[in-house]
Amino acid sequence: MASREVSGAAVTGLRAGFAGEVTVPGDPAYDAQRSVFNAMIDRRPAVIAGCANAGDVAAAVRFAREHGLEIAVRGGGHGVAGRAVNDGGLVVDLRRINAASVDAGSRTVRVGGGATMGDLDRAAGAHGLATTGGRVSTTGVGGYTLGGGSGWLERKYGLTCDNLEEVELVTAAGEAVRASATEHPELFWALHGGGGNFGVATSFTLRLYELPEFSFALLVWRPEAGPEVLRAYRDFMAAAPDEVGGGLLYLTGPAEEFVPAHLVGRLTCACLFTYAGPLAAAREVIAPMLRLGHEGELLADMPYAEFQCLLDDPPGYRNYWSAEYLAELPDPAVETFCTRAGDMVVPSPSQHLLLPQGGAVARGAADHPVPWRTAPWAVHPLGLWEDPADDERARSWARGLRDGMRPWSSGAVYLNFIGDEGGERVVAGVGADNLRRLAAVKAAYDPDNVFRLNHNIAPAPAAA
Repeated sequence: MASREVSGAAVTGLRAGFAGEVTVPGDPAYDAQRSVFNAMIDRRPAVIAGCANAGDVAAAVRFAREHGLEIAVRGGGHGVAGRAVNDGGLVVDLRRINAASVDAGSRTVRVGGGATMGDLDRAAGAHGLATTGGRVSTTGVGGYTLGGGSGWLERKYGLTCDNLEEVELVTAAGEAVRASATEHPELFWALHGGGGNFGVATSFTLRLYELPEFSFALLVWRPEAGPEVLRAYRDFMAAAPDEVGGGLLYLTGPAEEFVPAHLVGRLTCACLFTYAGPLAAAREVIAPMLRLGHEGELLADMPYAEFQCLLDDPPGYRNYWSAEYLAELPDPAVETFCTRAGDMVVPSPSQHLLLPQGGAVARGAADHPVPWRTAPWAVHPLGLWEDPADDERARSWARGLRDGMRPWSSGAVYLNFIGDEGGERVVAGVGADNLRRLAAVKAAYDPDNVFRLNHNIAPAPAAA
């Protein structure tokens, strides 16, 4: 969309009674407010509405519609595809709405739509509680949950959307609604994987679980050991208890004491084990993997909220992500996955990931629009690099890994892991039958497709 100017008088009107901060081009904070996690994104919105509460959100949505401004919604996290900002439109910025309030008695948390997982994890951890969250503390709760929510604790506690009890959101008409199993139930269903298509979520209520102890193990090998390690890991996870999460990955060996000098700054194969319990129990469970001749290890008990900060994606890098969800992982798939690791940009913060599912993920509600929950494995090229000269190499690696694993694909994909890969991938993310139902919900709550900067679902009323 071309750049659009909004009159000073109109902006003054929006600022009147606005509890947050309204920023426009020329304001001192404008460049800082429009910058996002992915350094490849450089967009100039006409208005940035830094909302402090749901009333601000409603006012911002109404203002944008009155002035013909495209709306982008910015939560608290990565927004790696760049849809959290636009050119010439209005950004509903939720980052000030980030409080997390725990009710220890009911084991629930009410968390703002602009919160990060760090906000949620620390609030819940103070009571010895947790729920499935993103795999780093900087993940935004809002977009993450609305997309389904996959994380380290999912095999034990299910996807984040499986633990969703209530959502408060502002519709395209600027009206506040509460969605739950008893209020706006069809909308509530759509919010279990349908993304930000239906409104601006200002708060979520999630179930929590007792997690007094948490531990992890990170083992590293030379990259050429990858196929043997992955075959063993595949067989190990087939019988692993639900308490075990983690994944196998290739990464640039970090300059840490536990990493041998010959792997620092070079392609390295690693296996991460997370465990919903103490380290002593984790050691016993992962004993078969500890006998594979790894060259470095880090094992520790650690509060879950602190662990979440260990692997935070660094800001300021160029980003390209993709994914493929697998129905099976035979030996040829193992070889393909490991071989493709050699295409990754090294050194860089990029990760060449294989994540196990199963457990409570597979047992979750079958009718939610998350068809990828039944896949036993997820392949996730997570590209972060610094030099624009590496752009094509990084994209080619991610696409090559995704395409290389297609012969074993389940056909479904977690939309939070990918950028704009076309309408067919949106269908793969929610399921064809679910798409028709979601389109009807979209028609009821956003008939003009105001919220379209997302994995978009076009409004279509249900057939009579």
